[in-house]
Amino acid sequence: MSDPLEIDVITIFPGMLRGFLEESMLGRAAASGLAVFRTIDLRDFTEDVHRTTDDRPYGGGPGMVMKPEPLFKAVESVRRPESRVVLMTPQGEPFGQRRAESLSRERHLIFVCGHYEGVDERVRESLVTDEISIGDYVLTNGALAAAVVVDAVVRLVPGVLGGEGATEDESFSEGLLEYPQYTRPASFRGMDVPGILKSGNHAEVDRWRREQAAERTRSRRPDLITKRTEESKDDEGG
Repeated sequence: MSDPLEIDVITIFPGMLRGFLEESMLGRAAASGLAVFRTIDLRDFTEDVHRTTDDRPYGGGPGMVMKPEPLFKAVESVRRPESRVVLMTPQGEPFGQRRAESLSRERHLIFVCGHYEGVDERVRESLVTDEISIGDYVLTNGALAAAVVVDAVVRLVPGVLGGEGATEDESFSEGLLEYPQYTRPASFRGMDVPGILKSGNHAEVDRWRREQAAERTRSRRPDLITKRTEESKDDEGG
């Protein structure tokens, strides 16, 4: 078995993550040795009696900024040559499936979770290898965003979801939304499962699913169609 994906999450709210990392798919990944999770309390790297992790911004302004000293010490306590240090920030690159796939192939990820008005710029300049945002909205702190990214990444680690191809037909894996899914009963409150799905003709079922995925994406997320077209042109050198 290959080495597990190791993930360290640096936050002032480690309790927000511990239960999350022990449940469902993430808990199974850890139990099977495919992933290793560690939550690191940033306050353990402070030196004052109040365990201070933030201070007022130079130049004035609202809110508080996370201090560089404890963040540097926390990252340096676990960083290795192969580590990727990921800062969760609204200023980061929008997170998507391709980035999740890329990160799932790494061996060690360190997530730095901001709070207040963000982190001292020197952290960004000297420690961080990746800056990621999960959307254009404001959260209480970066631990919530890190949890989303960790979940999306770990489920792509080979073996975590079971058989090969377990993630191939999911939304965004091919740049499209997922096709409609049905299960028993075949008829429920006057709503019937499409006949093609009960036909046993696998080729026709695959064709129907591709058509439905494309149509659903065109109607709900036309931006994905545009992006897919542009990426195809780039791949062809057009």
